[in-house]
Amino acid sequence: MGIGHLLVAIAASQVTLASDVFVERLQRDAGGRPTTVLETPKAVAPGDRLLFVLSYRNQGTEPATDFVVTNPVPDAVAFAGADGLEPDVSVDWGRNWGPLSTLMVAGADGRPRKAEARDVTHVRWAIRQAIAAGEGGKLTFRAVAR
Repeated sequence: MGIGHLLVAIAASQVTLASDVFVERLQRDAGGRPTTVLETPKAVAPGDRLLFVLSYRNQGTEPATDFVVTNPVPDAVAFAGADGLEPDVSVDWGRNWGPLSTLMVAGADGRPRKAEARDVTHVRWAIRQAIAAGEGGKLTFRAVAR
């Protein structure tokens, strides 16, 4: 499975966005203690844990407001949560949004069931505070390769 850069939509045109994907690998340090390292994926296998990192920076001269990042979750992975600022998620390709615990999907039998992380199709962050000129940050979410 190849993983490239992700499609994102941003509301503030003066804000630039870059995306990276890393595979999380568990290794032992010199003392034998387990430690997690991030590697650029050359190949991804089912069950691999991935970290998606979206870096943003206000390249303008004025504060950026109403900054929204929407990121589709590739079909080849299952959403496994976010770090830091919790995003809204969609389980219906961006038609409806909210915390995962509030969303429903059709079960195998056609009856509604509570949505699960594996149902997430998109993640969306709305940065409510202004981003000063020259400032930026990172948004991250985790996924598991299917």
